[in-house]
Amino acid sequence: MKVLTVEKLVPGGYGLARTEEGAVLVRGALPGEVVRGRPVRRKGALFLEEVEVLEGRPDRYPHPLPPSADLPLRYESQLPLKEGLVRDALERIAKLSFPLAPIRPSPRALGYRTAAQYARHPLGGLAYRQPEGWSLLRLEEDPLLAEPLAWAFALLQAWPLPVEEVALRGSLLEGRVLLGLIGGHPEALKRPAKALVKEGFAGVVWGEASPKGRFRGRTMPLHGERTLLERFGPLTATVSVESFSQVNPLAAGELLEEAQGLVSGGRRALELYAGSGLLSLLLAPRFGEVVAVEISKEAVRRGEEDRKRLGVANVRFHRGDAREAARLGAFDLVVLDPPRSGLSPEVRAYLLEARPEEVLYMACNPATWARDVGELVRGGYRLAFARPYDFFPFTHHVEVLSLLRLG
Repeated sequence: MKVLTVEKLVPGGYGLARTEEGAVLVRGALPGEVVRGRPVRRKGALFLEEVEVLEGRPDRYPHPLPPSADLPLRYESQLPLKEGLVRDALERIAKLSFPLAPIRPSPRALGYRTAAQYARHPLGGLAYRQPEGWSLLRLEEDPLLAEPLAWAFALLQAWPLPVEEVALRGSLLEGRVLLGLIGGHPEALKRPAKALVKEGFAGVVWGEASPKGRFRGRTMPLHGERTLLERFGPLTATVSVESFSQVNPLAAGELLEEAQGLVSGGRRALELYAGSGLLSLLLAPRFGEVVAVEISKEAVRRGEEDRKRLGVANVRFHRGDAREAARLGAFDLVVLDPPRSGLSPEVRAYLLEARPEEVLYMACNPATWARDVGELVRGGYRLAFARPYDFFPFTHHVEVLSLLRLG
């Protein structure tokens, strides 16, 4: 066993300490804390196991949190660490020194999540699936859930549903919740679905348990509604349990509002990794034509519903892979909101060849964002604006809103 002092927070929710063998990653440990554990080498890196905190920080959060909350600090102490993750990535990976705008905190530190998923525990109730080892930890409550989901969580604790997981998607605007049942047999779940709608759920959808991921296999609506309306800052949009929408709509709304004010406008705009096209719909009055590219059929369906409901005529949804952007021609603005892996090589090549005047880049992973920004800057762009946003209090995750301009 070794006693170590944690130096800093690094991406992935780990504290970093050092030994004579090299850097050691310590899950759940915070900068400045003294910990004891057993270093184990896995996949070429050292991890500390059987961790015991010998000297904790005085600003550690004193109340219980779910295991997904890997930054257990009082909220005001979390923000400088998250801002530091973005600054470190920009300097270390992109090799850029740039003055970040101050981090924008979440409007809610607790009760912010409007989407969540849990495993069903064999002994009843809901459980969190541990990321390492896949063991199940039963949960009595989850203080990160927004009010509608907290109600749903409490109700489902007593329902012995024959499924592997449950997924929740709520709306702060409507105060209602959609339920996804993952695994089991849809025919056997139709009667429970009707009963759950009577209990107060807006609708219930079944999803096949698939190795590709949640709702990547077959899906089937079982009873009730399939979408809800949610407010994201300046506009309302549909959300569903089956496809991605930002889980902190209050924070996302602030980012969208600032993003709208950053761009110059022009003739044509392109949004890649568009989801249901929130930014495309928001930017439509500033451009003659906006093309939103998204691979998810469900997200495109919701985007088309929102486009018609809002009366937006100049947004066109294109269901396809962002890597095929070169086929769509040239644009004055390209908007990017990629997954954690960042931009594909094909998208980076497209930007450097098509050379739009502005690139609006929203990121959920500072490391891949910095990699992409560095390459674009070396290719002739300049970073004009960057601000961290906190969408996920009590976790290491941090978003970035940035704008790059040509020349």
